[in-house]
Amino acid sequence: MNNNLNTNSISQTKSPLLKCSNITLGYGSKNIVNNFNYTIHSGDYLSIIGRNGCGKTTFLRGLAGVLHPRAGKIELSSGLKRNQIGYLPQITVTQKDFPASVEEIVLSAFQGKNLLLPFYGKALRKRADECLELTHATNLRKESFRELSGGQKQRVLLARALCAAERLLLLDEPVTGLDPESSQNMYNIIKDLHENKNMTIVMVTHDIDAARNNSTRILNFNEIMQ
Repeated sequence: MNNNLNTNSISQTKSPLLKCSNITLGYGSKNIVNNFNYTIHSGDYLSIIGRNGCGKTTFLRGLAGVLHPRAGKIELSSGLKRNQIGYLPQITVTQKDFPASVEEIVLSAFQGKNLLLPFYGKALRKRADECLELTHATNLRKESFRELSGGQKQRVLLARALCAAERLLLLDEPVTGLDPESSQNMYNIIKDLHENKNMTIVMVTHDIDAARNNSTRILNFNEIMQ
């Protein structure tokens, strides 16, 4: 297996944040990622590229803890905790038509942090408001999620992921289906989170130009799956 990386730059001074040691990931009887080693460092903006079906999303699901390794292990380093990781998967048809307000969608992120509360207190609502502001979606708070445009929905779902993300944000093709203006808005928000909010970013993308322009590292899954 070829684990070579196509990189813009790799800092040797960054501390490891998440380490994959000989991990194998798959579904049913099929392994998709085999015996893979990789380390993500604090402060990375890592873009994962490659053809459809090469294992990009499978790998991201493994990092998110949604898919457990069949072999090997994924270690959280530098004091990173699982509930400090935000995950924005690809949006489904069901999610697009979910009958809830934007505020309700964003606040639901806290249930993923095992906060089994009968209501959301001031601190959680303040955090939700902060995340909506970071994604330029404050004005959408009371809107029906199902009535939003594609770009607006993605910014709301990004805000939801941010509620769970304190140090690491995992994004699976966050601009798929968006028009050029909405795509650029998303990239600008993600870049700001990385550069000004000290967020480590791992993003699956087919947009090679965006990966080259924004990332500090690029992981080419076409090489891994050779």
